[in-house]
Amino acid sequence: MSTTDLPEPGPGADRLRQALLDASFTADGVLELLGATAYAALARGETVPAERAIRGDDGPRATLVRLFLLNRPVPAGPAETALPAGEALAGGWLRPGAGGGGTLRAAVDIRPYAGPDGEDWWIVSDAGCAVGGAAGLRTTAATGGRDVVLGAGGASSTLAQITVRTPVTRALDVGTGCGIQALHAARHATEVTATDVNPRALRMTRLTLALSGVPAADVREGSLFGPVEDDEPYDLIVSNPPFVISPPEPGERLTYRDGGLPGDELCRTLVRRSAAHLAPGGYCQLLANWQHVEGEDWRERVSSWVPPGCDAWIMQREEQDVAQYTELWLRDAGVHRDDQRRWEERYEAWLEEFAARRTRAVGFGWITLRRTDAEDRSVIVEDWPHAVEQPLGDEIRSHFERLDFLRRHDDASLLNRRFVLAENAVQEQIGRPGAEDPEYVVLRRRSGVMRATTLDTVGAGFAGSCDGTLPAGVIADAIAQLLAEDPVLLRDRIPPVLRALVEEGFLLPCTGD
Repeated sequence: MSTTDLPEPGPGADRLRQALLDASFTADGVLELLGATAYAALARGETVPAERAIRGDDGPRATLVRLFLLNRPVPAGPAETALPAGEALAGGWLRPGAGGGGTLRAAVDIRPYAGPDGEDWWIVSDAGCAVGGAAGLRTTAATGGRDVVLGAGGASSTLAQITVRTPVTRALDVGTGCGIQALHAARHATEVTATDVNPRALRMTRLTLALSGVPAADVREGSLFGPVEDDEPYDLIVSNPPFVISPPEPGERLTYRDGGLPGDELCRTLVRRSAAHLAPGGYCQLLANWQHVEGEDWRERVSSWVPPGCDAWIMQREEQDVAQYTELWLRDAGVHRDDQRRWEERYEAWLEEFAARRTRAVGFGWITLRRTDAEDRSVIVEDWPHAVEQPLGDEIRSHFERLDFLRRHDDASLLNRRFVLAENAVQEQIGRPGAEDPEYVVLRRRSGVMRATTLDTVGAGFAGSCDGTLPAGVIADAIAQLLAEDPVLLRDRIPPVLRALVEEGFLLPCTGD
């Protein structure tokens, strides 16, 4: 596939955007038209509820849903009512329907997308590939479309929500695809660079940004950091890379998901090389898959990727055995719609590859790096399949700021600081009903990463007394007096508890001390 069949960003994008706004072809507008059930089904790739919701409706908004979301031909009349059809046809946004008959079809998928502050944006991708899932990919791939560009999915949204959104000068989106990460970065970065090995993806990124009315990015073709090797360092690097761990399949790889390197080497390389392109204090955030290899601890494997000079927070969100993983990605490519023999051949090839690499499972998760240049770096790797409340960008930023705080303070200076219990923290007492004292106390966070930690009487009393009025050491002395303990020994016990509670976000240092 090339870019010759795609629109060119230009003045036509501005006029098309205005037509979409006039028709309320926005995230809120489409939800209002379709209803919650059909809207949610459409996000899962199921079109029947949406078809039913707009049946008999030839209004502009329903016409745009048929064109750009359902990938259906529409008569020229309704299309001309909904948008400047002649200009859209000349500009490559529309094309004549098959077999004539005066119908028009969309050349690309245009999907309304709500920005974090209520912005009306649109994501541009290959027609039929943001809706319909594997079936659409199979149809495109069968005609040689290995460079198909998908729209925004669950992984894209996850990365957007975990990204730290502080204002920065320079941001880099590696493997930009349809441009959703570059679109978000344009809100808080002065300069945005977007790279991809797929020229078609770079064109889609330009279209997404132009149609959404945000400044153009500097788009560059190439793999990983190749296109930016000579650039000044970046304050933010984000990537939803082609992380799928698949066997070598010449001529069958899908560019958006299969990176072409063996195993999890692409993700490892991306992490290892990121430090050289990060400015001091800068963040690199990406989604990744990693192998669980027989005889190895996956945590040690992934933590070994972290380059010197960087703190890291690595969170595994899901683990799949190799059979589950194989089935997921074969279906993603539409192989399940082929004959049974081909399904079994491809399934066997994937399992053979995993066996050769002694891989028993694959983990999926988030990796955040922050360049600190500290010698005593912090690398936290955890398995967290539990609930989280998005967005997490502010929490991730706060996590690394708390690490900086703990690095700057020895135990003695910690005891001289004041702390406050996080607003989202609650206490639970666990024990037998009617017992005079609980067996133990649990602190639990009700938002963000919903952690829980078990405390003894001293730890619970200390945490509960942190309201920002007294230094930690004074609180420790008061607890020692109350429990008739040696205050010197208790002061030795408190700092490790305090450090853990600060690191996990249960206690926050007061500003101004």
